[in-house]
Amino acid sequence: MVGGLTKVAGKDELAAGQSILVEVHGQKIAVFNTGDGYYAIDDTCSHRGGPLSQRQVDGCAVTCPWHGARFDVRTGNVLTPFGKDLATYKVVLEGEDIKIEV
Repeated sequence: MVGGLTKVAGKDELAAGQSILVEVHGQKIAVFNTGDGYYAIDDTCSHRGGPLSQRQVDGCAVTCPWHGARFDVRTGNVLTPFGKDLATYKVVLEGEDIKIEV
């Protein structure tokens, strides 16, 4: 259901500092566990299209594996002088489930 919550993983599947790629309603989304919380942003780097889910999160930043563009996983904001801000998605924890709203 578009606009509703979709389970994307269990907490035990996403350790602190890790990321995963999920696809919800045809959208590729990177989900991160910063150790302080869970966050979801577009998986595709706005600079050159690299897959952000292939990288570990460093604090609250993820670096694109292709050309080094950095993004804040909490806000989707670009942290380098190249690239554009990314869409973010609401993350909800229900018991041991990680759900996102798309």
